[in-house]
Amino acid sequence: MFHGRTIYIKRDDLVDPDLSGNKFRKLFFLLNTPSANYKRIISYGGSQSNAMASIAALCKRKGWTFLYITKTLSKTLRDAVQGNLASALSDGMQLLEVEHAAYENVIRSLYTPTPDSRIASYEGDLLLAQGGADLGAKAGIKVLAQEIQQWREEQHIQKLTVITPSGTGTTALYLAKYMEETKVMTTALVGSKAYLQEQMSSLESIPDNLNILETSKKYHFAKPYKEYVEIYEMMKEQEIEIDLLYAPKMLLALGEKMSEIEGDILYVHSGGTKGNTSMLGRYKRKGFFTP
Repeated sequence: MFHGRTIYIKRDDLVDPDLSGNKFRKLFFLLNTPSANYKRIISYGGSQSNAMASIAALCKRKGWTFLYITKTLSKTLRDAVQGNLASALSDGMQLLEVEHAAYENVIRSLYTPTPDSRIASYEGDLLLAQGGADLGAKAGIKVLAQEIQQWREEQHIQKLTVITPSGTGTTALYLAKYMEETKVMTTALVGSKAYLQEQMSSLESIPDNLNILETSKKYHFAKPYKEYVEIYEMMKEQEIEIDLLYAPKMLLALGEKMSEIEGDILYVHSGGTKGNTSMLGRYKRKGFFTP
C-alpha cells in the first residue's frame, strides 16, 4: 500500500546481481555485443554513480578495460572508499580524477579530441555518456516495455500509468516511446525539469505520453533529507529496499499526485541499492535516524 492505494512494483532491481534495474536495460546492447568488438570503455560522472559500478561489472565480464573520469574525490571518500566506488574499483575500473575547474573541458575533449587532449583515443574504444545515456540503450528498454505490456495483458489492465525515476531520463524517454498508449511519469533528480528535458531531447523528441512530475518542495540531488529516510523505512517495512538517491523523490512526487492518477500504477524499481552503504553513512553523520 502507498498513500492508501495498491501499486504494482516491477522488481527490476533483481534482474541481475551486478547490473541492477535500468543499468541492466541501458547496457543490454553491450551485454549482447561480442567481446572482440571493443577493448576499452570510457565513461564519466559522479564518484558514487550507479552506472559506473554497473559498467565496471560489465567490463569485467567482457574482458574490457574500463576508464572512468570523475571530479577529485572528497577526503571522506578517499579515506574510506566504499559503496559503488569500492565495487567498481574491485572490478578493475581505472579511475581518473580531474580537478573540478578542469572537468568540463576534459569531458568535452572526449567528444572533440585535440592534440593535447588528456585522454588518448584508440581503435576499440567506446565512449558512453554519463549515466549510460546512449542511443544503444533503446534495445534493453524496448525489452522492458515488452515485458510490461505482456504483464499488463495477462492482468487485463485497461488503464495503466508507469512510474520510473530519472537521472538522464533515458529509461523514461524510451519507455514512453515504446508504450505509446500508456502514460509514463518521471521526475527530475539531477537538476531541474528543464535540464531533464534538455537531456532527453538530446537523444530524441519527448513524446506526449511522458509527464515530468515536480515536488512541492525543492530537493537537491545527493543531499540527505529526513523525508527520504521516511520513504526508505516505509518501503523496508514492506520488505523492499529502495536506493536513497533516486527513488525517494520519485515516490514523494508520486504521493503528491496520487489522487490525480486514474487506473492502475506500476512503479519500476530500477535498483541502485549498492550505493546505500555510503548514503546511509552520510545520513548517520547528519544525525538522521536510520535502521
